[in-house]
Amino acid sequence: MAARRGAPGWTTWPDARAALRARWDSGDLLRARLTGRPVTPLVLPVRGPTSREAADRFGEVQDWVAGWRAARLRPARLETAALGGRLIGTNQVPKRVVLDSAEDVWTALGVAADVRRFDDLVAATEAELPAGLSWVAARPHEALAHAADWPRMLAVVEWILARGGPHVYLRQVDVPGVDTKFVEERRGVLGALLARTLPADRGDPTARPADIARRFGLRSKPELVRFRSFDPADGPYSELAVRSDELARFPFAARTVFVVENEVTYLAFPPVPGAAVVLGNGYAVSSLAALPWLGDRDVRYWGDLDTHGLRALDRLRRFLPAARSLLMDEPTLLAHRPHWSREPVPVTEHLPRLTPDEQAVFQALVRNEHGDLVRLEQERIRFSAVERAVAVARVRG
Repeated sequence: MAARRGAPGWTTWPDARAALRARWDSGDLLRARLTGRPVTPLVLPVRGPTSREAADRFGEVQDWVAGWRAARLRPARLETAALGGRLIGTNQVPKRVVLDSAEDVWTALGVAADVRRFDDLVAATEAELPAGLSWVAARPHEALAHAADWPRMLAVVEWILARGGPHVYLRQVDVPGVDTKFVEERRGVLGALLARTLPADRGDPTARPADIARRFGLRSKPELVRFRSFDPADGPYSELAVRSDELARFPFAARTVFVVENEVTYLAFPPVPGAAVVLGNGYAVSSLAALPWLGDRDVRYWGDLDTHGLRALDRLRRFLPAARSLLMDEPTLLAHRPHWSREPVPVTEHLPRLTPDEQAVFQALVRNEHGDLVRLEQERIRFSAVERAVAVARVRG
């Protein structure tokens, strides 16, 4: 506890009050109330002077005791103990602060209204969603912060349990006073409650917190694959965006597939007869895993020449091990030195699916062999170099 100025670590009433507040802030008091564990009498020990200190610093001890006597402790009470010796005699000094009832604790903290709201919240949860009590016990103050919305939040969880599923969008949740924004803004707590109540075959607890539909076992917004095909068999359209689950069943005709990251580069990509160019969108290339027929195509990946781009290539090879890279080599990097920029937060993890040449580039970037945090973004590569690389890739097949 903090010491009063001039006193060597002796507890003051503000110190004891701060210790009581810390007990409240920890959630222990509300947790005990929920579980029925008694919290009173609640004792706050008081550290005071030793007999030697009382003799050597008698005036300071008197001031310290006077401070306690002047303090407004109610509803707490102060217990004392004898201290002294031959030099100063026996004196009664503060020993502990005691709060005899829970009501005294709430009054001392000024939280009686909060406790009433918490009691109502617990009662509603016990009646409507008993499995959610474990989360309330683990995070009582977070639950209390949502007390005003708690009935609607319980209703959302109950609706999803009863009517949700992979055929239902989040927008279809129909609870009075609830809209999609309400759910999105409270997705952390709702997700925690649903994790304790959803059957094991519903929802995905490993999904990103932002992906609330998948976490709740609801229907996710469809992933679109955006591509341009230069194969006449794919029809007259210059560009298409198709749901990945539908494209998985009805593949495009092009046999060579270039996957690029930058949108303008994708739009300007040189037309290659019999090929298609797909917009990868960074780590979203994993969505291409839904297209099993890609394993039978000649896939070329072109991403930023930096550690993140090489990691995206490594991830693509998890499901397309034969995919080859394009313009992600050291000669390309060194030929574009004036166009280098800085990579804000490079990755350093092991990338086992890179070829030896790609691994050499990655390690050189990680070790800053070419300079500090070097990166070459896809859109900074000269277009003539792109045309040459695509022509070479086309010839090699």
